[in-house]
Amino acid sequence: MSKPTHVSRREFIQAAAAGAAGLALNRRAGAAAIGKIQKQPNILWIMSDEHNVNVMGAYGNRLIHTPYMDSLAEAGVSFDTHYCNSPLCVPSRLSLTAGKYTSRVDVWGLTSWLPSADIASLPRVMNAAGYQSFLCGKQHYDYTRRYGFTQIGGNFNNFYKTGKGHRLSPYHVTQKQLSPFFDHFHPGDHSSTLDHDRAVTAGTLEFLSKRQRGDGPFFLFAGYLAPHFPIVAPQNYCNRYTGKVPMPVIPPGFLENLSLNYKVQRAGFEEIGVPDDTVRRGREIYYGLTDWVDNEIGKVLTTLRSRPEIAENTVIIYSSDHGENMGEHGMWRKNCMFEPSTRVPLIISWPQRWRPGQRRVGASSHFDLVQTVAAIGGGRTPEDWNGESMLPWLDSPKQPWKNYAASEYYAKNTASGYVMSRDGDWKYTYHTVIDKDHPSQQELYHMPTDPQEFTNLANRPEHQARMASMHRRLVKEVGGDPDETEQRARYQLARGYDRTDPRPSPVGVDGQPIRKSASA
Repeated sequence: MSKPTHVSRREFIQAAAAGAAGLALNRRAGAAAIGKIQKQPNILWIMSDEHNVNVMGAYGNRLIHTPYMDSLAEAGVSFDTHYCNSPLCVPSRLSLTAGKYTSRVDVWGLTSWLPSADIASLPRVMNAAGYQSFLCGKQHYDYTRRYGFTQIGGNFNNFYKTGKGHRLSPYHVTQKQLSPFFDHFHPGDHSSTLDHDRAVTAGTLEFLSKRQRGDGPFFLFAGYLAPHFPIVAPQNYCNRYTGKVPMPVIPPGFLENLSLNYKVQRAGFEEIGVPDDTVRRGREIYYGLTDWVDNEIGKVLTTLRSRPEIAENTVIIYSSDHGENMGEHGMWRKNCMFEPSTRVPLIISWPQRWRPGQRRVGASSHFDLVQTVAAIGGGRTPEDWNGESMLPWLDSPKQPWKNYAASEYYAKNTASGYVMSRDGDWKYTYHTVIDKDHPSQQELYHMPTDPQEFTNLANRPEHQARMASMHRRLVKEVGGDPDETEQRARYQLARGYDRTDPRPSPVGVDGQPIRKSASA
């Protein structure tokens, strides 16, 4: 099978718009009916890992080379203020699998699984609606669980979940050394991320090449790792950005005034005092890695578009599970509630229904996306799932929208958990009580005037009523008091799971033993 390597933006958009227009869908999940379904569309959800939304041409970056993602945006609807439900791989992916906030399904960190192997899940909702749900690539599931997906392309999810974890001391604000994480900023043709994603592309291309018109609708989740660390990219991709990527801006005194949890986190990840040359190199190679994964995604999109009998009835979704800080606010990886970590790209493309090149600016989240996927396929989600279908909003930008999103973090390298809400122009973060000597802390930002989140307004008297109102709404949204949730998380992380099955031998996507599985 030939592997396409390039398609022009014009050719891609023309192919995306080809085929019969105006397929009617039956809206579910609160949307008004628009007519009887003629044919359920296929749904291809492409999810990258750790993609900073600002490193993408369609979101205004004129340096990064992401022609395939940009072409998808030109053929679809882009969402400018979309958030993950937790800024860490496993909580983000498991909560969108289950359609509920992490605190509602006891998913606290990388070692977690969902409460039950047969829990109501998005793939099971789609299967019940007549779809075949397939997973090719990362979802970071336990080796015993697929939650309704049929895995294809290789063994990408071979993890052993223990449920174990712990909090760091609030006095853990210094480090002895710089993390080895920063030793892996270099050009290269192979890494755990690069090799994984080549296999995802191969598996997805094989699936699409064999799909026939009469096979029935599919829901395919293609889970890429890039631009997740290790931040390694082929030399030719790195060369495009050498000496061109600007350094992060950190105002004087900003790091000293960070919330205590973030000071603890910086020390826990050993990322205090990263040399400027290392910061610059990491940011440049991150650009190269993003460019590289765009090309991998382009192979998938090109193969799909080469089969118009499939493509014309396929909804394409692109997003990421969370962002990457890239040294902004003095932080790397994800794990915090600043925009580079929690705000993610989202593009939904189906020109047969939605006019290409549109944008939506209101706040939304992955829970809304989950409800939308189910609604597109005519699936019925459980009444207790979070989120709202965006179908009416997709159909008309004038449709009223809640303009609200929330995210939670109860995972590693922090002294306590924290929750965030984006409510219109305002963003609020609540850091839970650590102990009797370290009370809760709050952050409040007015995003139109402070998009980089440098000025915390939480201590200003004129904003106390606003924060109290935002806190009440946030508690209602996530379904519980964050301080109580934090205590439950600590208890469960200390206890872990009572597993008696042996750990599986680590294997690669080809089924062969490997020394170490990919980190999250």
